[in-house]
Amino acid sequence: MPHGGTTKNENYSPPREGCRGGLWRTGTTHPEGYSFCPSPEGIFTGVAAWPKPITQSRLMILVLLLALLWDVTPEAEDWPQFLGPTRNGQYRGPIPADSWPKGGPPVVWKKEVGQGFSGPVVAQGRLILFHRVGDQERVECLESKTGRPIWSYDYPTHYRDDFGFDEGPRATPTMDNGHVYTFGAEGVLHCLDLATGKKTWNVDTHQKFGVSKGFFGAACSPLVDGERVLLNVGGANHAGLVAFDRQTGKVLWTATDDEASYSSPFVATIEGARHALFFTRSGLTDVDPTSGQVRFQFPWRARIRASVNAATPLVVGDLVFLSASYQTGAVLLQVKGNQVKPLWSSDEVMSNHYATSVYHNGYLYGFHGRQEYGPSLRCVELKTGKVQWNMDQFKAGTVTLADNTLIVLKEDGELILAAASPKEFRPSARAQVLSGTVRSYPALADGYLYARNQRTLVCVSLRK
Repeated sequence: MPHGGTTKNENYSPPREGCRGGLWRTGTTHPEGYSFCPSPEGIFTGVAAWPKPITQSRLMILVLLLALLWDVTPEAEDWPQFLGPTRNGQYRGPIPADSWPKGGPPVVWKKEVGQGFSGPVVAQGRLILFHRVGDQERVECLESKTGRPIWSYDYPTHYRDDFGFDEGPRATPTMDNGHVYTFGAEGVLHCLDLATGKKTWNVDTHQKFGVSKGFFGAACSPLVDGERVLLNVGGANHAGLVAFDRQTGKVLWTATDDEASYSSPFVATIEGARHALFFTRSGLTDVDPTSGQVRFQFPWRARIRASVNAATPLVVGDLVFLSASYQTGAVLLQVKGNQVKPLWSSDEVMSNHYATSVYHNGYLYGFHGRQEYGPSLRCVELKTGKVQWNMDQFKAGTVTLADNTLIVLKEDGELILAAASPKEFRPSARAQVLSGTVRSYPALADGYLYARNQRTLVCVSLRK
């Protein structure tokens, strides 16, 4: 049965007359003196509304305005999905400062939050928070620079964790083309309107495809590719992988009988062809994202059942890096058409438990070892698997790449900056930005870092 939900809109008003989805010079809501006006579809175009007929002179002015907007867009890069805009942990917005004041990076705002491991996402000046409050899973939209609430959407949840862990949502939302896609702990996939928070459609994937609960519930962060939303659902009867129509929720294709993992998919163009790569419970599956046709499967999982595959496949050219813990280890694969060839593998190089490594100039940076045993932070040469340096007992966390800088957020809430260098790990700044336990991935947008623990969401400025 579809899950019902309620939307609470804090301040939404319909577009003003003459507004066609652009920038209005009002000096009221946008930090730079603009306020956004949504189009009828709820999409923010960033183009100035032009109520008068366009003459040649006005057209030239419009072209110049578009050129200026084009120039500033990369400087304010959003973080609209898990692992960022390119889904590989890399950020290309304003370069962060390489040092902070004595008290750490400035705190812009904080907010109390409910349960969940779902990370925040940011786009078009809005932040989406997915968490559990009481017996409701809540999707909440905030102004990213102020934390001011815009709308919230609630629906009931009955998820209970069998191991006594957090009972909130695990998967990070995706913001795409005026919509928000969330995947709850019980496998309910929602599509909401970004402008209003109203439900567009939802699918209870566990009920529809006969999915078992698994160890820790559903955790796959939705991937939007063209007109499709891709998920490792883990369903029965050839519904391990599922593509949904992003506008209607209709099932477009299903493939494999693979159980769901705790990894999220990645789509890449390799030798001119689109590849959707899923690190499922069984290993790597490569499918055509348009048709769902399976190109190949590469088994890669622990020999014991009490194990998880959680890191996202990392693609560099025609190479795919896979990593897992539980005596599984890492493998580097080369993709050629419908075939895959292992280049090296080892459990002594870079065994990612949960956090995905990042790649920079020929090297991987990431965590090696089980989270509960105090993993090390390492640099590894991608093509050879040779360890360049190792910080033993570093403890768990996440790593993000900003230009040539590693931004490491440790599980204890310490934030560290260090150059991404294969020669050594030398922090240039470190500060305690959260207390408690931090397991969610942060978001980094326009020079602001958004991170959460079990109780608090914080926005800190990393700008120069």
